[in-house]
Amino acid sequence: MIHRAQVAHYAQNAERWGVHARDVSVDLPRIVAQKNQLVQGFRDGLLKKMRDRPNLHVFHGTAQFTGPNQVRVGDELLESERIFINTGARPAVPAISGLAAVNYLTNENIMDLTALPDHLIVLGGGYIGLEFGQMFRRFGSQVTVIHSRNQIASSEDPEIAAELRRALASEGMRFICNARTTQAEEKNGTISLTVEQGGTKTIVSGSHLLVATGRRPNTEELALDKAGVALNPDRTINVNYKLETNVPGIWALGDVKGEPAFTHISYNDFQIVYANLVEGAARTTDKRIVPYCIFTDPQLGGVGLTEKEARAHGYKVKIGKVPMSRVARALERDETAGLMKIVVDAANDRILGATILSTDGGETVHIIYTLMLAGAPYTLLKGAVYIHPTFAEGLFFLMDDVKALPTETETLAA
Repeated sequence: MIHRAQVAHYAQNAERWGVHARDVSVDLPRIVAQKNQLVQGFRDGLLKKMRDRPNLHVFHGTAQFTGPNQVRVGDELLESERIFINTGARPAVPAISGLAAVNYLTNENIMDLTALPDHLIVLGGGYIGLEFGQMFRRFGSQVTVIHSRNQIASSEDPEIAAELRRALASEGMRFICNARTTQAEEKNGTISLTVEQGGTKTIVSGSHLLVATGRRPNTEELALDKAGVALNPDRTINVNYKLETNVPGIWALGDVKGEPAFTHISYNDFQIVYANLVEGAARTTDKRIVPYCIFTDPQLGGVGLTEKEARAHGYKVKIGKVPMSRVARALERDETAGLMKIVVDAANDRILGATILSTDGGETVHIIYTLMLAGAPYTLLKGAVYIHPTFAEGLFFLMDDVKALPTETETLAA
């Protein structure tokens, strides 16, 4: 659906590129139907593969432990020496007065809307809120994002988040940051939130509300206490670097064990467990390099540590930054919002992390990720040949910009 929103954006702004497009409209029911068809196709394909395996049995129902080696599903009692928990997570709903009585949306049902919201209020300025906010803005909704912190995409470095906010605001998205929502009410088809910001209360009203304030693990109904499985304070399952719980023979994979909470990390968890148990390997999550992407436009593709994370770990760093306005491919496409940033260990020139905020930034960042996997210094890319014109060509300027920066202590001393 994000792709369809991008198509709508191009069509609605075609004059910008010298193309005349008239009577552009969005057929949301058709877009939702296309999404459903694609998702159902994936599900049917996976179900067929499972049914084609004679030694694989699928049970539908709520699973609960009855002991360290036993799980009950309905009337069936299953026993095994090896049990793998991958129950995922669900939206976390904040304790806001009146919210329970409001017909709010989450990421689990917002993509089922077939009528376009007149004004979508998004509670939360993280990945989910930003992606859906921009998507519905491009479909034609008014969008207001309310975020409890001063910076959207709070885990990112400040200049990255600021540039992303500028890009989204340029499309008409409204942001209310450093704000606390204290009350929710729905009346006559209008949802109103009471928001406190800097000691001042305001009312934000809209037709729809998306709650995107985080995720919580699906552990409550598993009766993990009967198996003796230990939990973390946030109710995620505690695991070691091999994804083993404290109970021998029980593993936890994916979002249920906590961050990083990405689909591709869940699959990599499986790869680690499979390699260890079936192939006799000794793989772990220790020092795993994590690539990720916020699928806004521009995309925010990241890998490894941000600058603030690297400094918090005590690294002396070199930093390279280049705005997308210096990249030929971005200029010719008139899509210059964004910037590239790389964080390098000053002691050995190895890459600690990078952020590519640009069109297809999630694709470009894989180049740096590959270099990090190889443990090679950033200078290897500094002397590389890049196809002109591509977004990857921006890495030429990025590597050339890398320079040592003082530590925070040195900066304060100066």
